[in-house]
Amino acid sequence: MSSNILNPQVELKIQRGIRQVEDQLVVAIQKALEESQYGNLEDAQFRNLVRVAESTDSTEVIKNFLLYQVGRQGKGEEKWGRSKNSLANQIIDDIDNVLKDLAQVISEEVGQEFYQQIWLDLIRRYLGYGSRRLKYINFLKSESKQQKSQTENQKENSFLKQK
Repeated sequence: MSSNILNPQVELKIQRGIRQVEDQLVVAIQKALEESQYGNLEDAQFRNLVRVAESTDSTEVIKNFLLYQVGRQGKGEEKWGRSKNSLANQIIDDIDNVLKDLAQVISEEVGQEFYQQIWLDLIRRYLGYGSRRLKYINFLKSESKQQKSQTENQKENSFLKQK
């Protein structure tokens, strides 16, 4: 939302409304990442979704790109998930329900004509928070693999010393 298009007072009200629901955005994407089914999703793949969201004014384009990514998955790949409980489906569900409802509440305060802009801003923030969370999740997975590898190496070295 560029401030040269909006009245500064309206912009301020919109930003205040969005800040008031940011915790809900963070919690929703964290829940999606922690409770949905997906595979080895790389940070860069999620950031591609964020970039699409930042480059369009269409919620449908964002959902379309996500479904495209699901369709691109090779056989046996589950990066975005494939089931009804997939990460892709959960993100789309959150966009169509949680984020849409929050945008409606905020736009009732500032004006219905700003609804689409607010919804898109919420989606962009939600996905941005998701990108951050996924980076953390992947870091934890990496740390866990390193610890497991070190433990296996220690066991192997201990076994070899016993011989």
